[in-house]
Amino acid sequence: MTAVTALPLRGGPFTRADLESMPDDGRRYELIDGCLLVTPAPRWMHQRGVAELFVILRAATPDYAETLPGPFAIVPEDDTELQPDVFVARRADFTEKELPAAPLLVVEVLSPSTRSFDLGAKRERYERAGTPAYWVFDPAAVRLRAWELRDGAYVLVGDVSGDEAFETNVPFPVRVVPSTLV
Repeated sequence: MTAVTALPLRGGPFTRADLESMPDDGRRYELIDGCLLVTPAPRWMHQRGVAELFVILRAATPDYAETLPGPFAIVPEDDTELQPDVFVARRADFTEKELPAAPLLVVEVLSPSTRSFDLGAKRERYERAGTPAYWVFDPAAVRLRAWELRDGAYVLVGDVSGDEAFETNVPFPVRVVPSTLV
């Protein structure tokens, strides 16, 4: 199955309330500006990348923040609910159920079914929400790309592969080597 963007049959955009009625079928259901995204359960290499990134980020996370793996609802607006692979947010911004504020960092691990959304619509939506840093890891290419928000737009600040290291201070000091993620 590939990722699907669907428009509602009832004549209006999907809402977060509609997500409550989605089946618990192993797929991920997300909303971007009222459009439903449905993706299949992730593959092994995808999950390995998620786990390794989580471990690295969690070890570097300052006390005021929390690093979590997805799925967890990030809700920048009522017509949007995103579930990143890994993210970092201020502890004070969480509610019990969701994160209604922009995360400090979002990391997406590419899959064949999510590649175009992670590099396109999702990146643009996090940019619009004001997320300071957005990373994409491609396990097939063993490549990490990183963007930082500057003057309201993402700027590519890192593009490393294999044994090359990416080092940043946004949102906190951390070093990632793509070859250690697979």
